[in-house]
Amino acid sequence: MPALSTGSGSDTGLYELLATLPAQLQPHVGSQEDLTFLWDMFGEKSLHSLVKIHEKLLYYEKENPLPVIHTATALADDLAEELQSKPLNSEIRELLKLLSKPNLKALLCVHDTVAQKSYDPVLPPMPDDIDDDEDSVKIIRLVKNREPLGATIKKDENTGAIVVARIMRGGAADRSGLIHVGDELREVNGISVEDKKPEEIIHILAQSQGAITFKIIPTIKEETPNNEGKMFVRALFDYFPNEDKAIPCKEAGLLFKKGDILQIMSQDDATWWQAKHEGNANPRAGLIPSKQFQERRFALRKPVVLNQQQKLPNRKSSGFRRSFRLSRKDRKTNKFMYECKKSDQYDTADVPTYEEVSLYQRQANEKYRLIVLVGPVGVGLNELKRKVLMSDNQHYGGTVPHTTRGKRNQENDGVEYIFISKHLFETDIQNNKFIEYGEYKNNYYGTSLDSVRSVMAKNKVCLLDVQPHSIKHLRTFEFKPFVIFIKPPSIERLRETRKSAKVISNKDERGFTKSFTEEDFEEMINSGQVMEAQYSHLFDTVLVNEDLTTAYNELKSTLDRLETDPCWIPVNWLHS
Repeated sequence: MPALSTGSGSDTGLYELLATLPAQLQPHVGSQEDLTFLWDMFGEKSLHSLVKIHEKLLYYEKENPLPVIHTATALADDLAEELQSKPLNSEIRELLKLLSKPNLKALLCVHDTVAQKSYDPVLPPMPDDIDDDEDSVKIIRLVKNREPLGATIKKDENTGAIVVARIMRGGAADRSGLIHVGDELREVNGISVEDKKPEEIIHILAQSQGAITFKIIPTIKEETPNNEGKMFVRALFDYFPNEDKAIPCKEAGLLFKKGDILQIMSQDDATWWQAKHEGNANPRAGLIPSKQFQERRFALRKPVVLNQQQKLPNRKSSGFRRSFRLSRKDRKTNKFMYECKKSDQYDTADVPTYEEVSLYQRQANEKYRLIVLVGPVGVGLNELKRKVLMSDNQHYGGTVPHTTRGKRNQENDGVEYIFISKHLFETDIQNNKFIEYGEYKNNYYGTSLDSVRSVMAKNKVCLLDVQPHSIKHLRTFEFKPFVIFIKPPSIERLRETRKSAKVISNKDERGFTKSFTEEDFEEMINSGQVMEAQYSHLFDTVLVNEDLTTAYNELKSTLDRLETDPCWIPVNWLHS
């Protein structure tokens, strides 16, 4: 490093040195880009301001000035009181206004603190009543604001002592580093906790503001290092800690809604995990029920879910689906088989709790994700699907259903249907090649996995409409489905928007249409409610079809974002 000239005067300050430094370094700089960087760095205004402050502090330290007064705040109060007893003129009013300003009061308070050199916090005095034989204790003072302390307590079943049960990651207690799991609590603000229940102590803490003093006997147990969790889950249910009677501390609970992404910070407790909302800058974690604990609780409510299933309308579609067609009479005896490979993840999804997820961004060489549309009969699902397909048939594609019935005039194999023999269809059933299928008038109709693969192989986005019970068997690494639930609006809105609309009748597969009835509207809403109650944990988004044009624009916007924006998907979709 070359020697630098600091000027002829020995009193040249750091500020002046910074101003001349780029010019002195110029002969030694290799490129104009480096020189520009130096000028920008040393010319930064904030750096100059810091240097000026530094020089002022050094000057006053050298001069060692003494404060004129130690009680400027009290003097200002006395002055204001005296001025108020005088006849008020414009100058007195202005001075009184200045003396009442919060920033001036704060400045005077800081002046007095510095003048008195009272920088250290005021610590509580050591207790006088500590027995010689008493265990080593810690006297801890924490300042509590509206934020919870971030610790829970419990009564030790063997000793009856009140001990710290858990420390919430990122909370006040965790950040202090002074309180640990297993510490025995003896006093809070001088109040003994020996004969108190944990609920009473929690009430004392909840009512306390400002500094809280704890008397603690430290635990001997060494805690494992705190490694911040890198596990993310999607919540598959709503959780309100204030309504949970089992949670150890309601204030420590984390409220979340179905679909929220949570970062799991600790799974040390088999019953209560610690988590925070993904992307939340607040480091403090909250309590949530663990997966195993919540599954057990949901399992106890399972009879209620079964009752909801029984309410699901028998009618599967108002007429025949485009993929395969079934009459109401035949549907009662039809058997359905679903492809079930690689669906272990959702074999126990009758009690949905959390799903481990990871952030995913589709690469240019990857196939597009499968788009699955579900919704009740008459909600407009087919119309929305048709509008998307027509918007760009080079980018979007739909599946072609299989059937065993004979080909009719002007029908083309592979266009309206893929026509195959009954023997081949039944073989494919046995080989789990159909997503769903049914039988009508002694002919099979079904949607195959190969028909989905055929669309995706053409580098197109495949749009597929299925019944919601088929979704979980499509949730694989191969398809990475994005499921959109098309939800009906209110019955008043249905009456308003479906006045002149038609629905395909059930009479036969030629597709005669009829007007919507009040019964159709009620069944549509009831069926949608049951679908959402039973399968919403499988839905990625919900789209309410109040108006076809608006719903289409929202659907198209969702599909566009899906191709460009990163999104959360199950972790097992990242590997085959």
